[in-house]
Amino acid sequence: MDAEPDTDPLDRAAEWVDEQQREYTHGEDRPLGGYVVTMATYSAAVAAGAVAIATSGRRLPNRVPIRDLVLLGIATHKTARSISKDPVTSPLRAPVTRFEGPGAPSEVSEEVRGDGAAHALGELLTCPFCVGQWVATAGMFGLVLAPKVTRFAASTMTVVALADFLQYAFAAAQRRA
Repeated sequence: MDAEPDTDPLDRAAEWVDEQQREYTHGEDRPLGGYVVTMATYSAAVAAGAVAIATSGRRLPNRVPIRDLVLLGIATHKTARSISKDPVTSPLRAPVTRFEGPGAPSEVSEEVRGDGAAHALGELLTCPFCVGQWVATAGMFGLVLAPKVTRFAASTMTVVALADFLQYAFAAAQRRA
């Protein structure tokens, strides 16, 4: 009986990855490889932030004050929505999206286009929940590395978010009148 020739470990790994993709996607176009690239990029950014903190001589705080959490939470919400939905930031998304029409007030609706990593990037950039993680991470590193600038920028976006809320409340009051 002939023994099956040994296959290269890289070939076996590639076959395993292909099998996992087929099993997971059921034939749907899901850019799992692009998601891996996105996760690796995020991990590299976090590692770079950790190195920046270590080389700066600063230390991570034992606790983050609640006022900073609230400030960054509101600022992250507004910044993530601005990146992922604002008409003015559409040039950032244009290489990986297609304009579909107006969305919520002062927002656009876009369809993700492209394959692989481009598709994964499009999904990231059009999802305020997804972008929020990146924005929050940058904000937290900013609190350690440049707290005054970070609080100033976060305060700006928090004021914009509060102003947006007041715009919606005013418009609702006008409709009722």
